[in-house]
Amino acid sequence: MRLKKGNLPPLAMVCDDERMPNPLESAENLPPGTLVVIRSRSDAKRVALAVAMTKIARARGLYVSVAGDGVLATHLGLGLHLPEVRGGEIAHWRACRPGLFITVAAHSLRALGLASSFGADAAFLSPVFATLSHPGIGHLGTGRANCIARNAPLPVYALGGITAQNTSRISGFSGIAAIGALVIELQNANAGTPHPC
Repeated sequence: MRLKKGNLPPLAMVCDDERMPNPLESAENLPPGTLVVIRSRSDAKRVALAVAMTKIARARGLYVSVAGDGVLATHLGLGLHLPEVRGGEIAHWRACRPGLFITVAAHSLRALGLASSFGADAAFLSPVFATLSHPGIGHLGTGRANCIARNAPLPVYALGGITAQNTSRISGFSGIAAIGALVIELQNANAGTPHPC
C-alpha cells in the first residue's frame, strides 16, 4: 500500500536491531493501516527484512518505509525515512521517484521547519519520553514536545518512550510511533492479557 501526505496512519512501528528481535512476527499482529519503518544497521538484514515485510504488508494492509536506504526504498516501491542530518537528500529522492513518501527524524522545532522546507511528508519527533533506545539522553518531555508538535509546519509522530500508559499525555501529534512498547503490547495481546490500547 502507498501512503499519501494527507492520509497518515495514526500508528507507526519502528524496527530496532536490539529491542525488536522479531519484527516480522510483530508486524503480523499490527492493526491494518499501521506504518512500519524498517531500520537495521546491517545492509543484508535491512534488505531481507524489507523484502519479507513487503509481503506481510500486502497481506495485512500495512505501509512500509525503509530507514536511510533510498535505493532499497525506490527499488521495492516503499517509503523512505531519513535521519535529521540527511533531510537535504529529499529533493534527490523526489527527483528519482516523485510520488515517494518521505519522513524525517527530528529533535526540535527548528529541525521540523527544515524537514518541511526540504519537502518531507511527515516527521518523527523524539525522544518525547526517556527511552531505552538512547539511555541517559535527555528527552523533550510532554510540555515541550506537545508545544513543538502543535507549532510544526508538517504532520508529526511522537517517538521515544511511548507506552500505552503515557499516550494520553501527548497532544498535537498526527500519530504515535513506538518500538519496545509495541513489542510488549503485541505479546500481551497474543497471550490474552488485557491492555489499555
